Amino acid sequence: MARGQVLDGDGLTRRRFGALAAGGLASLVLPGCSDASQPEATPAPEALGTAPGPPRRVALAAVPRGSAPEATEKAVRAAALAATDFAWLSRGDTVLIKPACNSPNVYPATTDPVALRAMIGLLRERGARRVIVADMSGVQFVRFGKDHLSGSTRELMETAGMARAVLEAGAEVHAFEEAGWDGFFAEEPAARGSWAGPLWLPNVLQEVDHVILMPRTSRHLLAGSTLALKTAVGWWRHDSRLEYHRDAADLHAKTADANTVPSVRSRQRLVLSSATKVLSTFGPDTGTVSEPETGLVFASSEPLSHDMLSLAWLVEARRKLPASKRSGMIDDPNTSKLAVNLMNRVVTYLLGGIPAALRMQRLSRHDLASIWDDRTLRGAFELAGGVPRVELADADGSCPRDLRERLEKELTLPA
Repeated sequence: MARGQVLDGDGLTRRRFGALAAGGLASLVLPGCSDASQPEATPAPEALGTAPGPPRRVALAAVPRGSAPEATEKAVRAAALAATDFAWLSRGDTVLIKPACNSPNVYPATTDPVALRAMIGLLRERGARRVIVADMSGVQFVRFGKDHLSGSTRELMETAGMARAVLEAGAEVHAFEEAGWDGFFAEEPAARGSWAGPLWLPNVLQEVDHVILMPRTSRHLLAGSTLALKTAVGWWRHDSRLEYHRDAADLHAKTADANTVPSVRSRQRLVLSSATKVLSTFGPDTGTVSEPETGLVFASSEPLSHDMLSLAWLVEARRKLPASKRSGMIDDPNTSKLAVNLMNRVVTYLLGGIPAALRMQRLSRHDLASIWDDRTLRGAFELAGGVPRVELADADGSCPRDLRERLEKELTLPA
């Protein structure tokens, strides 16, 4: 795919969104959402302070644009081995890899199959007996209830190219919805201030020893971005997703709080993204694909520091786009309060019908000029006791110095 090309496909495309808006669905948006651009104010980032403890390490490896898949595979191995020593993995263990498969669209709308194959190979070399790659896709593709199921995450993984990579590497594909409505268990987040009820998580989570998150770096028309913390949504049964979208006043806090559920947090060992391509507008399924001259693969032992770098990388990609591409209700809907609330109401309707859609709370939006604007990160900073001091480690000496210095500047809390 050429640099700056628009990734179209299934899901909510710019054309379909324009049709929805022109068709009068904007009248469903809550009163007070007519101001299309004004973000809600957020406190200055320096007010958060610095998190206690040592610096958090994020390992990165560079992949020149146009490289063969083997270069990405090498970068995945280098970044993973620099981020963890795999001492947590014993021979015979089961590892669940949680990718991002919201749609049938190809990387970077979904997780990079090349990176998945490399990670599975590394895990098998280190002694994993069983590797499961599992997710449940977005409600526009998978409709799931007590007595109904339509759509298939497994089929979406096949179309996106992920399933083939997984199976060829000797791992298993798992779609959470295939276990049925009773194939989930309830668990409260450790930080539950934003959630009224428990989160419903797939039973398979209790059957594995370790969890690895493998998201992508992408814009998101509702949340602003979708990185590692946002992949939590893929665990949830649709009643939890309904609360998330209907009670949207604190959607970003819900995202941060959901990452404290003990069953995930106690098993989470590694977070790794292939970001040789970035979905830099619209999102999460379609938008402008940025392919930097120097692509990145990066990894950390936990999602917060990973997401700080991933968001900095998204911001870097967006700065290189023409202003016209990163603004406007049709090209980049998250810049419009009206668009954000229109589409969240549509998602709420798909999950809970008209009564739920009518009860939907107004969803706030934020600008994305820097990582400090992001409301999900800010919620995670509060849970961490402040902003982590991120230490970038060049995993294999491949990252250009000027690029690393620009990213380090983005990650430094303003004085």
